[in-house]
Amino acid sequence: MTSTRTTATAAGVLFLVTHVTSVTALALYGPVLSNKHFITGSGPETPVLLGALLEVLLALAIVGTAVALFPVIKRTNEAVALGYVGLRTLEAAVVAVGVVPLLAVTTLRHDVPTQSGTVPLGEAMVALHNWMFLVGPSLVCGTNTVLLAYLLHRSRLVPRFIAALGLIGGPLVFASGTAQMFGLIDQISVWAALAAIPVFAWEICLALFMLVKGFRTPAEAHAALVPSASTLEPTVL
Repeated sequence: MTSTRTTATAAGVLFLVTHVTSVTALALYGPVLSNKHFITGSGPETPVLLGALLEVLLALAIVGTAVALFPVIKRTNEAVALGYVGLRTLEAAVVAVGVVPLLAVTTLRHDVPTQSGTVPLGEAMVALHNWMFLVGPSLVCGTNTVLLAYLLHRSRLVPRFIAALGLIGGPLVFASGTAQMFGLIDQISVWAALAAIPVFAWEICLALFMLVKGFRTPAEAHAALVPSASTLEPTVL
């Protein structure tokens, strides 16, 4: 049980790391994402570099969650667990690749600050990052969320409502990403934010449960699967 408790703690910490790094990186990226003239400007670029570093740490933490959980979730269905690890790794790879265009912008503002077409080039780099963000944290994340939530629902390692949040949030964030891809809603909009709430709540609740309680023991999980004897016995009049 000690090993399982350690696994739950490690996974919980890594899930929280993914949230802290992703939210902080997005805030630090503000100057380059919102200002199309950033590439020709003279303002500080340290926030962008820090944001890129945090997104690299985010990618590492994403893989870490999959590696930490695999020994536990494979007991329920190894094929689905492998699918979760593979998709989680793909999500991390997309996030890491999305960092590169913004790093390139910081280089170009030194090398070609006055050449014609520099601003459109900077906008293209930002657009590439935004598309990577859409594919990774929306489409791929939505899919791997469903796989993990399914495994946790089957195993009853966590309360049912937590698994339900994942089963609801995964498809919602995937649908939101698809709608953004086809221009039905904006990437930064109220609808996109609302669609992200269940998956955000799922990861926070899952992380806190694993940190505070750890995974349920086999006896507790079995008790959650099988009705108690009192519910099966007929009432004696």
